[in-house]
Amino acid sequence: MTWNRPERDERTLGDWTIERRDDELADLQWRGHRVLRSIRAVVRDSDWNTLPLTVGEISGHGTGIEIAVRTTEPAFEGVLRATADAAELAITLDLRAMRDVDTNRTGLVVLHPPQVAGAPLQVGHSDGTTEQTAFPERISAHQPVFDITSLGWTHDGARVDLAFDGDVFEMEDQRNWTDASFKTYNRPLSLPFPYRVIEGEHVVQTLRIQVQETAHTEIRAASDTIRLTPAGPFPSVGVAAASAPDPAPTVDPIGATLLVELDLASRDWRAAIARASTSGLPLDVRFVIDPAAPEKISDAVAALAGIDLVRATAFHQVSDARHVSDGEAIDLLRAALAAHGRTPAVIGGSRSHFTELNRELHRLPDDLDGIAVTVTPLFHSADTDQIVESVAMQRLVAEETVARAAGRPVHIGPVSLRPRFNDVAASLQPLSPHDDLRDGYGPEFTGTDDDRQQAPELAAWTIASAAALAVPGVASLVWFEEWGPRGIRSADGEDFPVASALHALAALAARDGATLLTGPSPDGLTWAIGARTYAGDDILVANIADEPRSLHISTDSGEAAVALAPSAFTRISLPRTEDPHA
Repeated sequence: MTWNRPERDERTLGDWTIERRDDELADLQWRGHRVLRSIRAVVRDSDWNTLPLTVGEISGHGTGIEIAVRTTEPAFEGVLRATADAAELAITLDLRAMRDVDTNRTGLVVLHPPQVAGAPLQVGHSDGTTEQTAFPERISAHQPVFDITSLGWTHDGARVDLAFDGDVFEMEDQRNWTDASFKTYNRPLSLPFPYRVIEGEHVVQTLRIQVQETAHTEIRAASDTIRLTPAGPFPSVGVAAASAPDPAPTVDPIGATLLVELDLASRDWRAAIARASTSGLPLDVRFVIDPAAPEKISDAVAALAGIDLVRATAFHQVSDARHVSDGEAIDLLRAALAAHGRTPAVIGGSRSHFTELNRELHRLPDDLDGIAVTVTPLFHSADTDQIVESVAMQRLVAEETVARAAGRPVHIGPVSLRPRFNDVAASLQPLSPHDDLRDGYGPEFTGTDDDRQQAPELAAWTIASAAALAVPGVASLVWFEEWGPRGIRSADGEDFPVASALHALAALAARDGATLLTGPSPDGLTWAIGARTYAGDDILVANIADEPRSLHISTDSGEAAVALAPSAFTRISLPRTEDPHA
């Protein structure tokens, strides 16, 4: 399995250049000025699942392109059309319903690059008024802009004006989900959903983009130097317990702890505890409270007797605070722990995305021993480009989580490529009908697998993810599972390529008295993370670009030149020339 990328080709439409990635119009540029990250058609079902579009006939000429599209599940078919005229580009979507369709969203979405954060923004509303605001700098918990008929801003030496037709649009900050974008989408969320599009009905929307150059912009080459500086203790590194079906292979444990999530509404949570305990590692346990029997959390704590419990938290499955550790959930957990004489660190946060932590932070008790958050890059899109672009956003999420933690340690994970469950589903998530793990549990039923879990490129990506997430204040990092389709090994216990990255990171974390060495990426594609001990600086360097890169890694111990193939990582050492404690 290799890192698959969508079919793509670059199109020149007059003064515009557009990269077509399957059904997406990406990296829209006008005379060298980057205007938008992408425009695409999106169809969401009544549980917010995306109905993928397949591309049919593609036709075009010097100033236009037309792409025939249809959903893989017979729901819509139509065309996405782009036509250029001088400094204007018109994008039109025309989809016809092939049957009656219940949908939460169908239409165009526009992705703005994250580099516009902080730029002044002019918004036209449906009542004809105009508002002056700005793209948010910090990740906005809620929609920063509502009721959009037009947008205007200046960035990268160009004034950009967008006009929307066919629906009322609004904007969300997709950096919440580690997407590298702000998204302007159709149909306000304040309106009822799902809504029905009847068979034969057309969904027609048009976006008109006008650009005017305000200044000549020189393209500067990205720096080839990564500067790492000491930043406190190196975070612990681990994986999550496997949720795949028995039989379990015999594997060596990796990292300092094992994270296990127990849905107490299921019949198999006792079996999940028993299997996780065989690792011999201390457990970080995340309880999902059974809404029908919240007192069951006491039984679960009792079942952990004799097992080293280093951390614990609890979440509601259903309630206004679902997937978040509110005061009620933490009170239930603390009472259960006290009743059984257990004293682990009690942490709290979100089990879904940073989004929920960002929106529901006020629900968390003030006296938690730490803050938990998870990362899932492939929530809105399954493209490999999204996996790669998410890494820079992971650093932003880590920094903002640390800021919100206000001095409390931050625990990030489990990081997974695809969601482990659908946190916005309107229907109940499926559970195993068995008391044992013959069919697996948790994400085996509720999550989505991804073949790229076995790809060689995932190893370098994981090193880059660690370098992005390991900022001062982050105490632990957890990726993937022990084994299985969401794991670092196969169900037979054979290592996937990503296992090499996790072993390397765990080795850094395990070094006695290791100090984290961290620094930003010069371009979001090359990353480095290191551990400093008395002997010197031990550093992992990753390149997640699809081309070779040459870098300089610099610390106050010295520097080294590194050449990396595409999607590769390496390890270097810089010996200490003086006593670091002197």
